[in-house]
Amino acid sequence: MAAVPSLLFLIPLFYFIPFSHSLSEGDSLLKLKNSFTQTNALASWVPNSSPCSSRWAGVMCFDGIITGLHLTNMGLSGKIDIDALNQISGLRTISFMNNNFSGPIPEFSKLGVLKSLLLSGNAFSGDIPSDFFSHLNSLKKVWLNENQFTGNVPESLGQLTHLIELHLENNQFTGSIPVFKQSINSLDLSNNKLEGEIPAIFSSYNASAFAGNNGLCGKPLDTVCSTVPTQSPALPATENYSNDNKLVVGGVVAAMVIVLIYALLSSKNNIEDDFSQLGRETTDDVVEVHVPSSNRRNLDSSTQKGSDSKRSASGGGGGGDGGDSQHGKSGSMTDLIMVNDEKGTFGLSDLMKAAAEVLGNGGLGSAYKAVMSFGLSVAVKRMREMNRLGRDGFDAEMRRFGGLRHRNILTPLAYHYRREEKLLVSEYIPKGSLLYVMHGDRGTSHAELNWPTRLKIIQGIARGMGFLYTEFSNYDLPHGNLKSSNVLLNHDHEPVLSDYAFHPLMSPTNAAQSMFAYKTPDYVKYQRVSQKTDVYCLGILILEILTGKFPSQYLNKGKGGIDIVQWVSSADKTVERETELLDPEIASGNAANSNAVNQMIELLHVGADCVESNPQERIDMKEAIRRIEEVQV
Repeated sequence: MAAVPSLLFLIPLFYFIPFSHSLSEGDSLLKLKNSFTQTNALASWVPNSSPCSSRWAGVMCFDGIITGLHLTNMGLSGKIDIDALNQISGLRTISFMNNNFSGPIPEFSKLGVLKSLLLSGNAFSGDIPSDFFSHLNSLKKVWLNENQFTGNVPESLGQLTHLIELHLENNQFTGSIPVFKQSINSLDLSNNKLEGEIPAIFSSYNASAFAGNNGLCGKPLDTVCSTVPTQSPALPATENYSNDNKLVVGGVVAAMVIVLIYALLSSKNNIEDDFSQLGRETTDDVVEVHVPSSNRRNLDSSTQKGSDSKRSASGGGGGGDGGDSQHGKSGSMTDLIMVNDEKGTFGLSDLMKAAAEVLGNGGLGSAYKAVMSFGLSVAVKRMREMNRLGRDGFDAEMRRFGGLRHRNILTPLAYHYRREEKLLVSEYIPKGSLLYVMHGDRGTSHAELNWPTRLKIIQGIARGMGFLYTEFSNYDLPHGNLKSSNVLLNHDHEPVLSDYAFHPLMSPTNAAQSMFAYKTPDYVKYQRVSQKTDVYCLGILILEILTGKFPSQYLNKGKGGIDIVQWVSSADKTVERETELLDPEIASGNAANSNAVNQMIELLHVGADCVESNPQERIDMKEAIRRIEEVQV
């Protein structure tokens, strides 16, 4: 009997043993699991095991302490047991994104130490109490987008002094935008029912963050705060067109539409950056962005002088009508020079007769998609300010481009030359750009961006850059404009690089205004660019793919998005902190796969080394590619 008292004496001491703490938190998670329905994705959550050492799905740990729950895309529904979550003292990040939860928002307000609350893509509904966030003073990220919330935006959100990301888009919030104490790095309030004047602190943000709220006024919107309706912008954003509002024109009307399109496209010469109109989830720059069919126009050949030219042969120096007789002059709209006949041959008249979609405007020019009568879809870029070379030099460069063959490089099909402007014709890539799929699309394409797919994209980009650095090894900038809008994705997510090697075609002044390489520290701080500048741009891309963040570096004067370089470099070099940098959509789905997470962290280090601000200390392209290729699934 003497043994019994001694065992009873040991029981209180047992609670001080760390392993018992893990078991207690494990029991809390099992209690949470029991409140869910459809828990097949949580099969690894079983009794008598440790959530951390047994690597329970979606459970993030540091030194045996649970710090995050990333339960994204798991098909969960039912009730979220807040009392169970409240027993996990180290919990800092919660993600229930893209599940099937519904009803009022759970009482997360009881979890006072949370730093991230990510609830996007569910069916939560109803009003959120005004003081809901009053006790969540540590919150940095709040994602409530793609739900069915109603009522006013909680006033207490404006009191969160550490808040850097707020996404409320695609709900039914009403009323005015509350006053915020500080600016927010990533903000999206679009597609609600908000009204009133936008707070002055947000006046320099991108207008897309407030789009779809008909009652809002004030900067950055064009709607002034008055009862007098303002004139619509000259060229509405493509996403505002109705799919049912199709315009069919012919004859003289078609001619007027053509003139209008070209006038509108020409009027945007002052945009400094491909992304000056771009918010977190909109894209209007890239050639391959999907736009509503209402933006279609029938480009009638009668609207362009000399557009009745014959199709030029693939090797011809001009159009079939002898358009090259203008050699050495400004040229005319009568010739289209084929440089690659793999998709067949066609002439300028085919383009003028094609059904076209205006796609947008960027630093290098305007763009539209053309579907020709014989079925070929092409992307046409109307390039500005490429006047550094004469016609012979430009022709030589285009033919050089047309001879390139690599699975990760977009090879042009044809070009048209005028001294004032050039047309560059390439194959149309339907899936769109990496920028669009990551930040603008919320459908199937975005959902397919799992970790193996993102690794494939990063490695494909690296292989494409390796090819360019071989083909254009004597160029200061073998690419020069590397960013996610210039990475197109094939049907199988194989990346294809576009807008490369344009640097020799542009004057230094125009290059500095138009190319992403000139927005890097290499030029901003040191007033020079080199091949290591492309390395910096590659690093931005890698970090963008890994974190899922929209880089502020892409935006005009960095207004909006996340300063992805500063954000990553400021993180503590610990596994926990580095894991928090990763996009929850890939981190949570691989929480039980240590190999996948290690691959992400390894590439995070590569990206960080690529964006070293001093070019002298930055790794070169060969080293970056080698380290990327070494990562294996």
